[in-house]
Parts: sequence; C-alpha cells; structure tokens
Amino acid sequence: MKKLSLYIFFMVLFFFNINFVNAKNIGHTYFAGGCFWCMEESFEKVIGVQEVISGYSGGNLPNPTYKEVTYKNTGHFETVKIIYDKNKINFEDLLNMYWANINPFDATGQFCDKGLSYRSVVFYKNNLEKQQIEKSIKNIEKKFNGEKVVTFIRKFEKFYPAENYHQDYYQESFVNYLMYKKACGREKLLREIWQ
Repeated sequence: MKKLSLYIFFMVLFFFNINFVNAKNIGHTYFAGGCFWCMEESFEKVIGVQEVISGYSGGNLPNPTYKEVTYKNTGHFETVKIIYDKNKINFEDLLNMYWANINPFDATGQFCDKGLSYRSVVFYKNNLEKQQIEKSIKNIEKKFNGEKVVTFIRKFEKFYPAENYHQDYYQESFVNYLMYKKACGREKLLREIWQ
C-alpha cells in the first residue's frame, strides 16, 4: 500500500510538472484587424497557434455585446486573442502575419467594415513587444516610401470574448462567411497592398 501511495504521489508530481512547464511556454497576444471572423481564420491556420478567440478589447465597458461595440461608443475594437506555443512561434512572427492580413493605412476601419470598432490595433503587454511593434511600423513605412501607418498601438488591459455565434464563424457558417469575405474584397485588397 505504501508503494502504491508513493507511486501515485510521483505520478501526480510528474504530470503537474509537465503541465506547469507547458503553461510557461504558452503565450497570448491580441490584435484588432477589422472583422474578427477573418482574423480568426487567418491565425488558426498558423503552425504553433493553439487557439484564436474572437472578442473585444480597448474600451471601457465591461462585458460588451457585439451591438454595443458596433453601434455605441464603448471604445472597444473587434479583437482576436491568439494563444500560441512559444516553442513553435514568437510574437514577432505573429506580428508579421498580422500586418499581412490588414490594411495598415486605412484610418476608417478595415476593408468594407468601417467605424472605430473596425480600426486596426496592435496591443502590447510589455516594453519589448512595444519596441517590436514600433520597429515593424518604421519598416513598413520605409517599404511604402513614407506612407503613414495609422494602426493604433495600445497597452493591453482586458479582453472580453465575443458571443458564441462569433466563435469559429468561418467554419460554423462557412457559406455565409465566404459570401461576406468575397463581397468585402479583403483578399483582393491584401494582394494589392502586400504583393
């Protein structure tokens, strides 16, 4: 009995240690790039990304709804929370993918979605991330001959997941999503900007 108890103790300790080590290698980052359905689709395909959650960030209203964010002055942006494995991908790589999926020169929103809640925002959690964002903006402006990047840089404070029907919308409502995406012209404009 004593051996069995000792064995169980070491097994629990072993599994706890593995989970603790894995938890230390998990990162979270937050990007707003217009329609969160499109951002979710883009990032869920990336190796090293474990999950992408659509939601709201940057504003002052706790637990906002989609209608409040879209039609009222909550200060929130449609945002995605990206959960990733730091052993497979890093913040800078995710940031580069972010730029390739937005129009950083549009001050009115993104693609066919206009208004404050659809503006592009990169949220940072520490000074290193802020420096990486600022450096990448300088590089983009240089590449585009001084054209001004209007994407906001904001300190991350709080993220509120969107309603369930927004999660994995590109998979759950595939046909509706494809019609929206094509009508919005997102992919065409992204090719024009970045290629």
